[in-house]
Amino acid sequence: MKRSGRKLSILRLIIALSILFITGYGVHSEWERWKDNRIIGENAKPWFAAYVDITATPRYDFEQSTPVKAQNLVLSFIVSSENDACIPSWGKVYTLEKAGTQLDLDRRIARLRQQGGNIAISFGGQINDELSIKCTDDSKLLTAYTTVVEKYQVNTIDLDIEGESMKNMPSIIRRAEVMAKLQENRKKDRKNLAIWITLPVTPQGLTPEGTTLIAQMLKAKVDIAGVNIMTMNYGESKQKHDSMFEASKSALLETHRQLGILYSQAGIKLTSASIWAKLGATPMIGQNDLSTEVFLLKDALNLNKYAKAQGILRLSMWSINRDIQCGENYVNLAIVSDSCSGVEQSKFDYTTALSASFTGDLNSNAGKTTTNDTAQEEEILDFPENSPYPIWNENSTYFEGTKIVWHRTVYQAKWWTQGDLPDNPVLQSWQTPWKLIGPVLPGEKPLKLPTLSKDTFKEWSGKKQYNTGDMVLFEGTPYRAKWWSQGDSPAASTENSAGSPWIALSQEEIEVILKNSKK
Repeated sequence: MKRSGRKLSILRLIIALSILFITGYGVHSEWERWKDNRIIGENAKPWFAAYVDITATPRYDFEQSTPVKAQNLVLSFIVSSENDACIPSWGKVYTLEKAGTQLDLDRRIARLRQQGGNIAISFGGQINDELSIKCTDDSKLLTAYTTVVEKYQVNTIDLDIEGESMKNMPSIIRRAEVMAKLQENRKKDRKNLAIWITLPVTPQGLTPEGTTLIAQMLKAKVDIAGVNIMTMNYGESKQKHDSMFEASKSALLETHRQLGILYSQAGIKLTSASIWAKLGATPMIGQNDLSTEVFLLKDALNLNKYAKAQGILRLSMWSINRDIQCGENYVNLAIVSDSCSGVEQSKFDYTTALSASFTGDLNSNAGKTTTNDTAQEEEILDFPENSPYPIWNENSTYFEGTKIVWHRTVYQAKWWTQGDLPDNPVLQSWQTPWKLIGPVLPGEKPLKLPTLSKDTFKEWSGKKQYNTGDMVLFEGTPYRAKWWSQGDSPAASTENSAGSPWIALSQEEIEVILKNSKK
């Protein structure tokens, strides 16, 4: 190629260098922006932070009694003062100034930090008013939050919203807008603020009020560090045979599904791994508020193991005040104590179990911004040879208890269904006939599904009377009678399962029948 004979003038050289500088600066800025906008959890270490009830009696000396593994602490709760809703207080009892003198709180926090510990501050709780409830002046509300953050020099806060506070829509909108402004002001001052939202949960996931609250935060452009679910006090939503760990695992799975939908609705695409990194779990150790629910030490060990496997970044517990066995004088262990667990244990057993491998700093997420994932989810394809159950087909009919595979995930039918997409993006679990069980595991092969021979049950007859519990075979499918009937075809159960006297046997029931028939 022939070279040009034109010379580069000084003016052209200056212009070229200017363009190169601007372009280079732009590339550098984009690089810095990319680095700053990495998804939370990409490089952060999982962390454990127990809650400390600051105003509980007897006082818990967290700066002296805390084991090394629990040097991250969440101090709770900041709420509105009794005389002025826009003045922050500890538990409505101590203003920030009084807590510094009467509880010596400032000095105790300084001592904890001298020993390598760190704190987050939790606002709200179940009993008193979180600041946004009755402080209706946005400017004063922002000042109240800012005062707490700056006084205690924290980079992580926790918004514990529960009870009636979850139904107060004006406060939900107000809180979201002020939180967005608080984060914006911190960024202008080159400071970080990670905002965690702590919400009640059931094994079926977040309540409609909970999903609404998160959606409002995202609408206001709040950069949510994570959602911490209170895996406790399930009540009637928990299956009686499930352990507290099993109920908590179900709650985490469902909340993970819901968060994916909420972020997608907000225009933010997150991979499954990024959503797991935005989840936290907080059990109530030992005896829960409900006498029938006890979070055992083995539940804590299993929760830690599960959280680690899923890539969950945060584990907490309510509370470190209670991580000790009750004394002999504490008579009724079914009644919750603020200062002991109600179960047989050694001091800090729950702290040790839940904090294993969760050794990161709670501030490791502060300043990391949530953006659309650059990592694309691979196209999820299902193959019969790698699926333990049949792959879902929109034209097939599925009875209660039937398990299928869809997008490398196992689902189980909660009731009769046909054409209902297993991963339909609905926020509440009652809106779908499918229960998410978990992923298809590496190396799994098709299970040999149990089949019944024609000799196991007699074919259904319209002339015969059937009593409760009788079993028949109809067009190759086994059915069980729910009540006495005659002439009611099992075929009707596919159209009207509630009104039909027949219900198709689940895979598990068939397996039990076959097992018993071999004895």
